[in-house]
Amino acid sequence: MKNVVENNLLEKTQIKAEHVTGKPKWLKVKLPIGQKYTELRGLVDKYSLNTICTSGSCPNMGECWGEGTATFMILGNICTRSCGFCGVKTGRPETVDWEEPEKVARSIKIMNIKHAVITSVDRDDLKDGGSIIWIETVKAIRRMNTNTTLETLIPDFQGNETHLDRIIAANPEVVSHNVETVRRLTREVRIQAKYDRTLEVLRYLKEKGINRTKSGIMLGLGELEEEVYQTLRDLREANVDVVTIGQYLQPSKKHLPVKEFITPDQFAKYEEYGLSLGFRHVESGPLVRSSYKAQKHIL
Repeated sequence: MKNVVENNLLEKTQIKAEHVTGKPKWLKVKLPIGQKYTELRGLVDKYSLNTICTSGSCPNMGECWGEGTATFMILGNICTRSCGFCGVKTGRPETVDWEEPEKVARSIKIMNIKHAVITSVDRDDLKDGGSIIWIETVKAIRRMNTNTTLETLIPDFQGNETHLDRIIAANPEVVSHNVETVRRLTREVRIQAKYDRTLEVLRYLKEKGINRTKSGIMLGLGELEEEVYQTLRDLREANVDVVTIGQYLQPSKKHLPVKEFITPDQFAKYEEYGLSLGFRHVESGPLVRSSYKAQKHIL
């Protein structure tokens, strides 16, 4: 690989993106193929479902859908926040579709999904932050899919405990909320979010009885290795059970640039450190995303 330079603030295994032509070989993925993927793609299109797999341009879409798993995004596909990393559109959201819970539940049944991940855009325009649709979706899935386990990847609901209590009452097997980046970069990466508020949300969920809590971090935005370690310690101190660590990939030229590509060896190092802190599961790798191998995280 040409023009690789060492950064004295980072491990030698981190590669400065601005000195690399194209993505490293470990970030290349095969195009989605296979009968199961084709079937699921058809169902998503038929029922006009918003999946973070497609809206977020997830590199694992082919692998996950090929295995018969998918992540559903509720409350539309337009977010009220303008995070510098996210490929989901920002703007004035659509009107709430109160039939959406039944649509999602029915599609999960048709797809025969055993473990479903539900996420959403931020809906700061709504008085309830979208939490009522959230709980109605969980209820509908439970009614129609009695053997399906659930992960809810929720927004922070601005830390509003009333909204969070609705999620807690639904008692999904896993509740996830992503810290996304290290403290120093939060204002740049998650413009309307707060690092400490994320930790408080995760801590509150655990204190109120959620069995398995989870969070995720993206790397390659300019964070230092020690900052990643500190973030992992902060998450563990908030009693988070599962953490995912993956490579940030720029969705478009309008989004934050990739400042470095982290090698698989460095991801392995973070995984080892996370496990030493006592996390139940640590998924760490260049192509890891929040819901990658999510079915493992209920065990």
